[in-house]
Amino acid sequence: MFVNREVEISRLQQALSREKTQLIIVYGRRRCGKSTLLKRLLVKDSIYFSADMREMPLQIKAFSERIDGEIPGFSAPVYPGWDSVLRSLERSLKKRITVCIDEFPYLVKNAPELPSVLQNIIDDSSGSSYNLILCGSSQMMMNDMVLSRNAPLYGRAGEIMKINPMSAYYLMKYLNLTAAETVTEYSIWGGVPRYWEIRETSESLDDALSYHVINQHGLLAEEPERLFSDEIRTSVQAYTLLSLIGAGSHRLSEIAARVGKPATHLSGALSFLAEVKYIRREIPFGESLRSTKKTLYKIDDPFLRFWFTYVVPEKSRIGLGLSSQVLRGIRKGLNSFTAGIWEELCRSSVPLMIRDPEFGPAGRWWGRGRNGDPMEIDVIAESSDKKTMLIGEAKWTESVNIKYELNNLNVKIANLQFTDGRKIIPALFLKNKPHPAPPGVMIFDPEDVVCALK
Repeated sequence: MFVNREVEISRLQQALSREKTQLIIVYGRRRCGKSTLLKRLLVKDSIYFSADMREMPLQIKAFSERIDGEIPGFSAPVYPGWDSVLRSLERSLKKRITVCIDEFPYLVKNAPELPSVLQNIIDDSSGSSYNLILCGSSQMMMNDMVLSRNAPLYGRAGEIMKINPMSAYYLMKYLNLTAAETVTEYSIWGGVPRYWEIRETSESLDDALSYHVINQHGLLAEEPERLFSDEIRTSVQAYTLLSLIGAGSHRLSEIAARVGKPATHLSGALSFLAEVKYIRREIPFGESLRSTKKTLYKIDDPFLRFWFTYVVPEKSRIGLGLSSQVLRGIRKGLNSFTAGIWEELCRSSVPLMIRDPEFGPAGRWWGRGRNGDPMEIDVIAESSDKKTMLIGEAKWTESVNIKYELNNLNVKIANLQFTDGRKIIPALFLKNKPHPAPPGVMIFDPEDVVCALK
């Protein structure tokens, strides 16, 4: 079942239909459906080639054999290098086609000169006979080859598209879930389509976790190691950092103390993990990333957050086949774990759910109130004209005392130091919306939040 990606397909189709042939770059983290998207896009007059780790001569031979479908006999010659096979293709074509090379970084590992070869071919050709799509999961290598200013192919692409994980709304459609079920499932699988496919093979969430995640033979039992081996040169360090963050060390000083290294030695690795969206830097709403000293590091990807929270500490039990014990622990803490994802979904939905007034991105705030006591606000957003603020709390429990929660929220609002002169919209984000809803507060439930994220 193919869901979403209409915007991506439309942009790629527009790029391929341009009068001049195009170099198109498609990249993004593994498992997000790049290959599936490209195969759906390339329906005719196209050559799709998926690279692997074989040596260059074998890759060139496999590539030329794929071209035989468009140019019979093309694979008969022995091509000494990528320059010869690509230039021969250009000379041999009698009509314009699209050539897609998937897992492009694999080719470059065995032929580091390939990006420069492509640069020369693109620069030498006034009217190439084929569009070229280069796709890769290693965001670091794609950056080194295409995106950074010093990259050989920098400035030559007509379209550069990063394929990101999908929203919770499409998980709801894919698995035919209720909105509340979607929040729970999204807190585990996140927006990665491949994880959704794996989840779909099981009758229940418990079955999927027991068979695929907390099982030493499961498809996702070693997933982070696979992701890091493709992406990160220092995978041991990445694994260590995410393990510590998943275990509750969120400040740089805490992480550095646990690793036993100066904080300055970790900044590069943390910055890269943030760049590829494995972690994120969280700061209080309204503060500057450059000047604040309140930065927290959180695992950004829901599945990695789940894995490092629940799988890493239970490796020994999983290795002994005690998945049922591990599952009981997960079930015991799942509502609390899901609550964190629920807060994030609520924040993401605010600008999409409320149109009058228009709001910018919502965040979380923590600090000291007017009375000097520490406090936290789950959801806070400012309108585009700066005149209105939405301030809300998110709760993920079956029932809440609405009167208590609303009173607690109003106390927090009165204690905030930066609300003077603003119109304040109090909001509660609840698992179950009360009927009737009390006056003086906006109340949103999973249906409101998930559907806003379409």
